[in-house]
Amino acid sequence: MWEDEVEDGGRRKVIWLVAAIVAVMLVVGGWYWYSSHRAAAPPVAAAPPQPAVNNEAQIAHPLAGANANAPLPALNDSDQVVHDSLAGVIGGDPVAQFLVPQNIVRHIVVTVDNLPQRKVAVDLRPVKPTPGETRTASSGDSSAIGEANFARYAPLVRVIQATDVKALAVVYEHLYPLFQHAYEDLGYPGKYFNDRLVQVIDHLLQAPEVPGPIPVVQPKVFFEYADPGLESRSAGQKLLIRMGPANARLIKGKLREFRAEIVKNK
Repeated sequence: MWEDEVEDGGRRKVIWLVAAIVAVMLVVGGWYWYSSHRAAAPPVAAAPPQPAVNNEAQIAHPLAGANANAPLPALNDSDQVVHDSLAGVIGGDPVAQFLVPQNIVRHIVVTVDNLPQRKVAVDLRPVKPTPGETRTASSGDSSAIGEANFARYAPLVRVIQATDVKALAVVYEHLYPLFQHAYEDLGYPGKYFNDRLVQVIDHLLQAPEVPGPIPVVQPKVFFEYADPGLESRSAGQKLLIRMGPANARLIKGKLREFRAEIVKNK
């Protein structure tokens, strides 16, 4: 198994590749449904004032529609709205299957921030682990991951494939104060989360397309890529490689679409 598939106490855990970004897409889509369809809902309190980002000259990708005074729940009270919204968009079963229902926005932000690093904080993932262990095929003394392992990601990839990126990007701007608040709480006062999100998308798009089967080794407990060049890549890029070239190609296409929407000059 891979190192990021192991929990304390020996339980397996894996981070869905770009789970945070997928969750962003699903969450904003959910908010769109929630605000459009929830009849006679009680008024939602405005979010408390957020720390201001004062250095606008240093903001590379400002979101013109992001309004710090938008009627949003407080960050610590936003989980139920997000959960209910997602259930209205993709159904209760997919929400139960994929979403970790606690601290959704905070977990998205920390996972996005960690994807370009060598390690991802698996306990802070916004999406549940991939079922099963890493599947490898052996030939003599060699092992590789291939189609059997790539197929494990099919349910999530189908959700991504059905995502309406243009509509979701519009609503992301409406939800943006929650993400900005969580990002500043993470230790980035005065920094802009949307800039970080664009940086991370650009980083993930640089992951090489590696045709399967992909050779791996198991020097101790965990699998590693046999190619040192692949093994030295970030956690996000290695996870994208592990999903297989076809899945990675689809996800990269969606990331490009989403990036184009959140860097527009509006």
